[in-house]
Order: sequence, then structure tokens, then C-alpha cells
Amino acid sequence: MEKGDWAGAGKRLGLIHIYCGDGKGKTTAAAGLALRYAGSGGRVLFVQFLKDGSSSEIPLLGGLPGVRVLVCPRSFGFTFAMDEAERRKAGEAYRELLAQACQEAVRMGDGLLVLDEALAASEAGLLEEEELAAFLEEKPAGLEVVLTGRRAGERLLALASYVTRMECVRHPYREGVKARAGIEY
Repeated sequence: MEKGDWAGAGKRLGLIHIYCGDGKGKTTAAAGLALRYAGSGGRVLFVQFLKDGSSSEIPLLGGLPGVRVLVCPRSFGFTFAMDEAERRKAGEAYRELLAQACQEAVRMGDGLLVLDEALAASEAGLLEEEELAAFLEEKPAGLEVVLTGRRAGERLLALASYVTRMECVRHPYREGVKARAGIEY
């Protein structure tokens, strides 16, 4: 099916979404779509990279019928603060998490897979963009996939049907306001 031939395709058409940019709202948009999809009776697999599972949406999403949440069991901190040994361990852990997510998504078939911060993990060299692209090219036809992060490579952008860039025009962080539970995480 061509990208422009969406009329009448219905829920079973699994498209690819990318939420990227330097603005706030990428994870929020992905969580909102997961909520909407689950509300329609669909199955959701919500996977977070580069986060420790303490973000405020995780407990609620994981408690919804039809929603499964996967997070890395170990926190590695910010990528810019990692030494080479930590980067190696983080890369191994995130590649394992991606493999688990892909296996579960294939078993799920029709559904929604959210790979939150997968683009950021790829940009940091902790996931391979080639691996993400290969999965997207071979994913089940009815699997909708969302990837979030600041930047997406050209190959991933070319595979996406939806690309939304969040632009930071103003953010209170620049004024010294720290991240707040329920708003930034």
C-alpha cells in the first residue's frame, strides 16, 4: 500500500510516527497516543530508553488494560556523563531491551509500539539506527510504531508516515526552574 493510499485502511494499517525536536512534549504526545489507542481497545507496548521508569506516566500506563510497559532495569544516568565502560554496559542493556521489545511487538502483531527515547539512544550511539530501521521495514503490517527523541536520521525519517517536530521557543529550565514531577517527568 502506498503512503498516500490510506482511505479505508482502518485501524489495521500500521504506520510509523516520529516525534522529534528540541521542544518539550515528545514523550507526552507518545503517552497520549498510547492512552487513546488503549482506550479504543488496542494493545500497547510502551518501551522507555534512557529513563529509569520513574516518569509519572509509567505507573498509570502500566496499570491500563491492554498496556504493557518495559523499562531498562538499570539506570545509567545522563549519556554525556558516562565513561566508556558505562556506555558499553548501557549499550548492551538498551540493545537487549530493544530486542525484547521487537520480539514482543512481533508476537503482538496488530497494536501500538512506543519506543520512547529510542532516537536519543541511537544518537548517543547506544542503539544502532540500522537496527531500528531494519525492524521498521520488517514489522508486522498492523503494528503502529512511535519513536521519540531529539533527532532522527534520514533513513528513519524516510520510513515515517508522521513526523512531528517539537520546537522549543521558551522553557523555564533556561530560567533555572528544575524539572517538575507531573510536568517534565
